[in-house]
Formats: sequence, structure tokens, C-alpha cells
Amino acid sequence: MFKTNFTPGPSQLYVTTEDHARKAFKELIPSLSHRTKQFEDISRNTTDGLRALLNIPANFSIVFTGSATEIWERIIQNLTEETSHHLVNGAFSQKFYDTAVQLNRKATLTNAEPGKGFSETVVVPQTELIALTHNETSTGVSLPLNVIDKLRDSHADSLIAVDAVSSLPYPNFDFTKLDSVFFSVQKGFGLPAGLGVWIVNDRCLAKAEQLLSKGISIGSYHTLPSLVSMAKKNQTPETPNVLGIYLLAGVVDDMNRRSIQTIRRETEYKAAILYQALDKHPLINAFVKNPADRSKTVIVADCGAHTEALTDHLMKKGMLPGDGYGSQKKSQLRFANFPAHSKEQYELLVDSITEFNI
Repeated sequence: MFKTNFTPGPSQLYVTTEDHARKAFKELIPSLSHRTKQFEDISRNTTDGLRALLNIPANFSIVFTGSATEIWERIIQNLTEETSHHLVNGAFSQKFYDTAVQLNRKATLTNAEPGKGFSETVVVPQTELIALTHNETSTGVSLPLNVIDKLRDSHADSLIAVDAVSSLPYPNFDFTKLDSVFFSVQKGFGLPAGLGVWIVNDRCLAKAEQLLSKGISIGSYHTLPSLVSMAKKNQTPETPNVLGIYLLAGVVDDMNRRSIQTIRRETEYKAAILYQALDKHPLINAFVKNPADRSKTVIVADCGAHTEALTDHLMKKGMLPGDGYGSQKKSQLRFANFPAHSKEQYELLVDSITEFNI
């Protein structure tokens, strides 16, 4: 039995998740009807907690979906008529772009070299939607927040949608600079998979309603107007993952008591000591070279021929690293750095990597 799961998703469960799950089963939450006041209270508690944790303004709605992957599709269907532009720096930002192509949009993209990100000088054409991946889970590349600021300044009429699947709750987004943010719960929130959270402002809703008024299909049951209309009543269009929403409320409440400032400081400390260890190690190193591009929440190590040996070394110590992604599966390891990972667990990880040698 592994003591610590450093895979980037599903990842380590938050320390209180099991307690909340026990309470949920005791209270029969998994069989609760979503048309009851009790569910409305749970939904309200969850969204209120997220607003407090992430400082989400009142002009943003919070809706629930089955996954973040579903939200890619909902964004393209509801927020674009013809065009979208995607900043691609890895496999998941590529899949966001691929979704737009599959939905017959005139999607364009700007590619970054492997292991590199984008600066505030990146050139983006005028488009209905700018699709950004704040944290590329496959490569450990993160998008500096000032890039979002510059894109908003130069593209006032475009909607800006941010995939924050493997970075929230860490980033301190300025919601006045963006229109849509989304995540799933099995990474930074330390919960079982099966729940996506989509945060959208009034501009997004207006765009979806404009498309509808033109007779353009924006989907079926899960259109944005339908999701938002039900969310205003603390409900959902169909039976949701009630247990997942309940567990998210509990963990978010715990995070608020811990404070987002503490979570952010600890995230930065853990990332700093691991990057320092990788930069000093004689056999392995950080895949992302530029400190400005380095993710704080998914740290990727280039291990080359030592990947299997390092994996065995860590597993013997009760630590499960994440495999590299795609073509890098056998030459890289990925380490999640989420609120569920304590400073002590990270210090042990760093010590174990530092002592690794052949």
C-alpha cells in the first residue's frame, strides 16, 4: 500500500476526504434526490465555499458537469460560432484545440516548443474565443498570469477561457481578466474523479443566448443557459454526482479554514525544494528549464535511462510518482504538488530523490 500518491490525477486524496465520505454514507447522501432542499443546501454550500476560496465575483456562475473534458466541448459549442484560438504547449491544450476542430470550428493555434511556454509578447489573432491552458499537466509548463492580462488588454471583445484543471486552487486569478475557468476535482482538490466545475461570467451566458437566437445549436441538455438557469436555484438539469458535490463542499470548507494564503505559500515552498533538488542532481533534471515557465503544481523530471530505477527507489519508500505522458512515458516522471501533499511528504520525496544514485 503506497503511503503517498504523487501522480498528477487522480492524485492523493485530501486528508479529510475519507471523513467526509463516511459522513456522507451515514447521512445517505449518495441516494439523495437532486430535487430536494437538502441537495440545494449542499450545492449552495459548495458554490459559496468556492467563491470564498477563489475570490470569484458575483457576476460569475458556477455549474457542475461530469468532467473537465466535457467542459472543453461545452465551451466550444456555447461560446463560439466560427472561430477559436488555442495556445498549445502540451497534450491537453492540444486536445482542447482538437475538440474545436471536431466541432467544425475554424480553430487556429500557436504552438510552443516542448518544455517551453508563452510570454506576454505572444501574438494571437482576433477571434471569438481564446483558449488557454494555465497548467499543462503533460509537460509541467505553466502560463504566467501576466500573459492573460496582456491578452485581455489586446483582445477586449474575445472571450478568454482558462483550463485550470491541474493548478487550482493554487493560482490567484484576476477574474476581471477572463471569462471562463474550469477544473475537475481529482487533482488539486484531492477528491475521487467524476465531477467537473465550470465558472463562467455573464458575457459567456450572453454569447450562448446570442447563438441560440440565431438558431445555432449549442448542444442539447447541457447548454450553458440551462446549466446557469438551474444553478441559480442551486440545482442541476439532471441527476448530478451528488456525492462528489458534497465531498467538494467539505474539502473546500477545510481549505477555507486552512486559508488559501497558507495553501499558496506551502505550494511554492514544496515546488522550490523539488526544483532545487532536480537542478542539483547529477542524473536527473527538471524538464522545464525556464523558471518563469515552471509549474508549481505538476513538476516534471527528465530521468532518461534512470526512470525505472528511480521509480523503484521511490516506491520502496512508499512514494508513487506519475509516469511521463505519451512519448515521454519511459523517460520522465511527473510529481503532483497539490494541497493534499504535505510539506513533510515533499521533504521526504526531495530527500529520496537527492540520495538516488546508480
